[in-house]
Amino acid sequence: MDGSEPGDSVAAAVLSGAPIDLQARTVRIYRPVKTATQSGDWHGHHWRMDWDILHKGHRWENPLMGWQSSADMMQGTHLNFKSKEDAILFAQKQGYEYFVQEPNVRKFVPKAYANNFMHSPKKLKVVRTK
Repeated sequence: MDGSEPGDSVAAAVLSGAPIDLQARTVRIYRPVKTATQSGDWHGHHWRMDWDILHKGHRWENPLMGWQSSADMMQGTHLNFKSKEDAILFAQKQGYEYFVQEPNVRKFVPKAYANNFMHSPKKLKVVRTK
């Protein structure tokens, strides 16, 4: 498939001259989560696409420093999109295999500090300190 065949559409990776290894990669589309030390919405309204890690034969240990080296050029690369549909459309246009990881929905229970001191008609709780 060199892009000269008649048809509806041709993947952009075929026409771009990208290496075959990159064309056969799987991408993950997900909404990044905020870290545990942050509060609020954290501007988590965008979607991210990154490439899966290559498994065998693409990592080695640097003999001088002992660092991990990699031949994977897409390891630290990610793309941001405004919506999930934009990311899926881009992956389809590039000819990538993709999977979508849906975000977990946060359950928010409103609480108030004053509720700790409200009267409740139960037996008095005794707290022993010694």
